Amino acid sequence: MSHHLDSPVARQDIRLDITDLYLFRGETGTVFAINLCHSIFGPIPVPGYHPEGMYEFKIDLNGDAIEDITWRITFGERDQEGKQSYVVRCIRGAEAVDPHAPGHVVAQGTTGETVTTPSGLRVWAGKAGDPFWIEPDVLHAVGHAFQDGTTVNLSGWDPGRAKNLFAGHTVYSIVLEVPDSELLAGAGDSRRIGVWAVSTLATDAGGWRSINRVGLPMIHPLFTQYNEDLGNRLNAGQPADDFATYGEAVTKAVAGVIAANGTAEDPKAYAETVAHRFFPNVLPYQVGTPAVFGFAVWNGRSLTDNAPNVMFSIAANTPVSLGIGKESVTSKPSKTFPYVPPPETAPARA
Repeated sequence: MSHHLDSPVARQDIRLDITDLYLFRGETGTVFAINLCHSIFGPIPVPGYHPEGMYEFKIDLNGDAIEDITWRITFGERDQEGKQSYVVRCIRGAEAVDPHAPGHVVAQGTTGETVTTPSGLRVWAGKAGDPFWIEPDVLHAVGHAFQDGTTVNLSGWDPGRAKNLFAGHTVYSIVLEVPDSELLAGAGDSRRIGVWAVSTLATDAGGWRSINRVGLPMIHPLFTQYNEDLGNRLNAGQPADDFATYGEAVTKAVAGVIAANGTAEDPKAYAETVAHRFFPNVLPYQVGTPAVFGFAVWNGRSLTDNAPNVMFSIAANTPVSLGIGKESVTSKPSKTFPYVPPPETAPARA
C-alpha cells in the first residue's frame, strides 16, 4: 500500500491517514491532491475529515527541502447531511514552517462543492474512488524482503490471478488547483518545486502532533510493513533531516536485498545511491509540464502512474511486477476538475 494504514499512529484515526499524494498539470494550473479516510480500513466511526486536524500541502521553491509555501486546509464538524465546511489558508516565507502561523484565508467552502476564487484557485473536497492499485501478495513479499534482507520471494504466486486490493474502495480527497503564477514567482527559471503533504492533530497542550507525512510514494510499503516504529518516525520530522535520520536504516535494508539478488558489484554503494534518491522524502515537479512518475524521472505523480512497479524495482535493482495496472481500478479518474474518480457504491468483493 502506498500510505494506507502505514503506522500505528495513523491507524488511530483514519481521517488523518493520508494514503497518497498526487501532483500534476491540471486544466488551469498545478494540481495538489491527497486522499485519506479509506474504506479498506473497514467501518469508519466518523467518516470525512478531522475537525481538530490540519491538512497541509508543503512547497519547497529552492531545493533545500524546507517549505516556502504552505496551503493549509481545516474542516468543521459534519452536519446532519454529512457535509463539512472548510477553510483554505496560504502561509508564505519563513512562517510557512510554523503550524501556528495564521496565514491568509484564500478560500472557504463545503465538501462536495467546487470553489473557485477570483485569482483562479480551485478547491474541492469530498468522497471519491481510490485510484491506487496494489497486488497484496507482491506487497507483502516486498515488505518481507526489505525487512529480512532476502530476495522478493514470489514462488507459487500466479500473475494471472493477480488482483487489485483496492478495487471498488473509496477515499476522501482534497484537491487544490493553483495558478502557475502562484508558484513560479519563487521557483526561478528552473520551474522546479518539491512537494510533500502533512496531516497533524491538535494536542491538549495547544500544539500539533504529526500524524502523516507523505512525499514520494511507496516508502512505507518498502521499509515499514514489519517495522512499525520506523513507520511512526517516518511520519514525523522534516524532509531536510531525512537522510541524516533514516539514511543508514534504508541503506542497510536496500543493501540486504541487493546482496541477496546479486545485482550489484557493491550492494552498499548501490543502496546509498537509492537512499540519497529517496531522501529527502519530497516529490519533485517542474511546473507546467506533464506529470510522470517513472524509472528515468520523477516529475510529479499523475493519478494513473504505476508507482509500486517503479519504487519496488528501483529499490530491489531488479524488475518487480504486480501483474496488474491501471485497468484494475474500478472507478477511473477524470480529465476535468476535480480529476479524482467518483466513489464506488460498494467495496468490491474478493
